[in-house]
Amino acid sequence: MTKTLGLIGAGNIGSALARLAVAAGLNVVLSNSRSPETLADLVTELGEQARAATPAEAAQAGDLVVATIPLSSYDKLPAAALAGKTVIDTMNYYPDLVGHIAELDAGGLTSSTLVQRHLADSRVVKAFNNIDYVRLFTAARPTDAGDRSALPIAGDDTAAKAHVAELLDALGYDAVDTGTLADSWRSEPGTPVYVQPYLPAQPEDLSDEEKWHWFLETPVVPVPAAKVRELTATTVRRTAGDTRGTLSQD
Repeated sequence: MTKTLGLIGAGNIGSALARLAVAAGLNVVLSNSRSPETLADLVTELGEQARAATPAEAAQAGDLVVATIPLSSYDKLPAAALAGKTVIDTMNYYPDLVGHIAELDAGGLTSSTLVQRHLADSRVVKAFNNIDYVRLFTAARPTDAGDRSALPIAGDDTAAKAHVAELLDALGYDAVDTGTLADSWRSEPGTPVYVQPYLPAQPEDLSDEEKWHWFLETPVVPVPAAKVRELTATTVRRTAGDTRGTLSQD
């Protein structure tokens, strides 16, 4: 059972996960690419269950560790400190935002298989990459709630996926196993399960400012496990990094 969640990256997704973890009674160890001191405000908000550390320290402290940094920096994850750990990969490939990665542009590899190759001694599980950070926090519901949503997970290690599914349940979500890391493209940007199902249709003719307020304030649309299975099973793979017509999860 997870008692401490390590977080490498404390941006929008990482902060939302930290808040959910603390609400679920877990301890969290936060880190970023700068220094622990820069996380003082977030640690204060989260309270005594949270502390800041370096990425290597967060990796060593966590029963599970979340890697939630820009994908372009995946090779900076502390592989030695993460050896033997289950690592949750939330990262997506947005080439227009972070630059192109030739190995992904060539096809074949998914972003998570690239991460697993770097973290050769870890067990990588893809999760939390298909929902935006606002809905990630607000959609969480207790087990057996009628409006509980599900999220897809993918990985090569069955036990690691079960461990991650337990965490999802504790944080307020059902988990849908979509296969191996080679199958993790089924929840990448541009796929039917990515971000849009958790949102209603956006009203037309909104200004940029109105669109931003709509994004921040719109309630979640519950997406149950059966719907996630349907969306991930029927999707067709797109070119890596093709995010046209989709919202960013970050």
